[in-house]
Amino acid sequence: MRENRPIVALDFPSFEDVKSFLALFPAEEKLYVKIGMELYYAAGPDIVRYVKSLGHSVFLDLKLHDIPNTVKSAMAVLAQLGVDMTNVHAAGGVDMMKAAREGLGIGPKLIAVTQLTSTSEEQMRDFQNIQTSLAESVVHYAKKTAEAGLDGVVCSAHEVQAIKSATSKDFVCLTPGIRPAGSAVGDQKRVMTPRDAYAIGSDYIVVGRPITRAQDPVAAYQAIKTEWND
Repeated sequence: MRENRPIVALDFPSFEDVKSFLALFPAEEKLYVKIGMELYYAAGPDIVRYVKSLGHSVFLDLKLHDIPNTVKSAMAVLAQLGVDMTNVHAAGGVDMMKAAREGLGIGPKLIAVTQLTSTSEEQMRDFQNIQTSLAESVVHYAKKTAEAGLDGVVCSAHEVQAIKSATSKDFVCLTPGIRPAGSAVGDQKRVMTPRDAYAIGSDYIVVGRPITRAQDPVAAYQAIKTEWND
């Protein structure tokens, strides 16, 4: 089921920055936010507890990738924080993903990273030595993620249709790299507008800098939310 709220990437360096940003929004506006590695490593689990205390939903984007038992134990800890969604790297393998699901339990969504949206096909072939196309690699990871019993994947919006065809229409596709028309691409290689992501079947979109670095973050958020739901 598609999430009507764009997920706002809280890519800030400190707890105080997050407090200042969230204070801009009216109390009745319940956001869906992404807490990534930078913020989590700076502020720790208290940042998740704080955001949840305000009534917001949390996607904890830590991309776990380790041996199955370690990932299972880590997920059991994250489950206690009340996260709404978190993730692993699909490259960790089916056994690791199954262990992650067992550790997290039923309730929170668990998704896997296929290929980062900053990765080009040339980089994948040269550094990862994966000699298929980027699209084939992503679909392969998605099928293995479904086999492991996870809810979906993080992927480029360009790959959503192929992934759903290879898995199921209910298999979640969360797409970062979303940029409103005319905004800077930054370090993302594969990007799409909110409207196009909606049309192509994305279930969740993640938007960071076009909201967090806007002159008026609330207005920018509302504009993207409207476009996502248009």
